[in-house]
Amino acid sequence: MFVIATFENSIYIELAITALEEQGISKEMILAAPLEKRKKLRGLFDSIHKSDGFSLFDGPAILGTCLMLLGAIYGYVLEWGPIIWGIIGAISGLLIGFFIKMLMLKINKRGSKKITSEIVLMVRCEEQKWEKVEEILWDHLALGMTKI
Repeated sequence: MFVIATFENSIYIELAITALEEQGISKEMILAAPLEKRKKLRGLFDSIHKSDGFSLFDGPAILGTCLMLLGAIYGYVLEWGPIIWGIIGAISGLLIGFFIKMLMLKINKRGSKKITSEIVLMVRCEEQKWEKVEEILWDHLALGMTKI
């Protein structure tokens, strides 16, 4: 059986391998492979064929609609009328919402460190050692695990 687990790049992966070797699993049965990081940044704009789940225009559309409505309502008492103030509200809402969304994107990139899988550990073991291997890997902060 194969046990596959992912880890962050830390000392815990070395400690997990050492603990597995102490349980009688030889070095030939353990494979640790580092993952390469993405070098190219993801694009901000989605296409019709791919989307990353982060919408850049939902907030600006909502804010633009709200400010357009307020501009049209208060445009009846202002000098230029409801149509002009509605257009001004829509454009200003879209721009303000877009800048807020871009600011949130920059803050999230520089914010807290996200936990990512950096190393994949594969262990070949017998069925009766599965529980002990699982316990060792979870104790050494594995991010995810499966058995095949």
